[in-house]
Amino acid sequence: MTRFGLLLPHFGVEADQDLLIEGVQLADRLGFDSIWVRDHLVFHPHGMEGTDRTFIEPFVTLTYLAAKTERIGLGAATIIPFRHPINMAYSVASMSWMTRRRFDLGIGSGNFQHEFDVIGQSEVKRPEMMKEQTLIARKLWAGESVDWHSDLYDFTDVDIKPQPLFPVPVWWGGATPASARLAVDFCQGWLPGRITFPTFELRRNKIAEMCAEQGKPMIMTGAVPVTSIDDSYAAATKRMNVPGLIKNANAQKFWLKPEGGEFTTIEELDGSILAGSPDDIVRGVQRYQEIGADLIIFDFRMRFPDWLQQLEILAKEVFPKVSGPVPAAR
Repeated sequence: MTRFGLLLPHFGVEADQDLLIEGVQLADRLGFDSIWVRDHLVFHPHGMEGTDRTFIEPFVTLTYLAAKTERIGLGAATIIPFRHPINMAYSVASMSWMTRRRFDLGIGSGNFQHEFDVIGQSEVKRPEMMKEQTLIARKLWAGESVDWHSDLYDFTDVDIKPQPLFPVPVWWGGATPASARLAVDFCQGWLPGRITFPTFELRRNKIAEMCAEQGKPMIMTGAVPVTSIDDSYAAATKRMNVPGLIKNANAQKFWLKPEGGEFTTIEELDGSILAGSPDDIVRGVQRYQEIGADLIIFDFRMRFPDWLQQLEILAKEVFPKVSGPVPAAR
């Protein structure tokens, strides 16, 4: 069954402590599987999401909100490699132990060069760094005493205690062919974020092929569609930054493009957005399920002003018509 997660408003102009608490408690009651955060060190918003640079640290956000809920799972999509791997592993293990919750770790190399320039990592190959960080973290989470010697990290006799209470599945983020390959090579899942249905299907089929070639089980796949629910498709997309979404889509070098070579209408972004009436959202979720998505994280960043109402509609008018959310493990 598909798991249904929820991106939190811990960034931008709508970031608000009371809204976060009320929203996650509502999501917990409504049966969402998990709550998810983004990660930035220096937050420069995408053009489609405004200009406010408010951004609350992801591990702090999840730990605090776990204390306000009963059972909902936690996730990050995606953590980028500006932390030292010991620090990253330590944060994840401490959060797992403190919250007693399952945690899904999405990882990626990051999109903004400036974030790495400011910490002196301008020349580092970030995918390789993220992979190395994850390999170190896994050893630490397994309770090993780790010695590590590489061009990036050099240390001996390091361990952390306590270890995470639950295994930490790792998802590689990004919609590129390279991201899909990295996910197969050393992750349990692939989580590209926004992605159109044709591109998602193409990548997932390639992932299945690569898993078969390597003789390993199929890894998990998921997506994070920008979502807007209203009385109609027109009303739902009116609440979205359509020019910004189209511009962002055309900047995606590895998405399959329409016949004309570029995206020109919001309808061509189907999959990267889910918009319309509850029945329209049902059809979008079912399409993801037909392709084989194991996880859908609903991104209401363009509906955060009426976030609570969006959650109610999604849970009451969409979930009953699709294979419902899997309850989070405690």
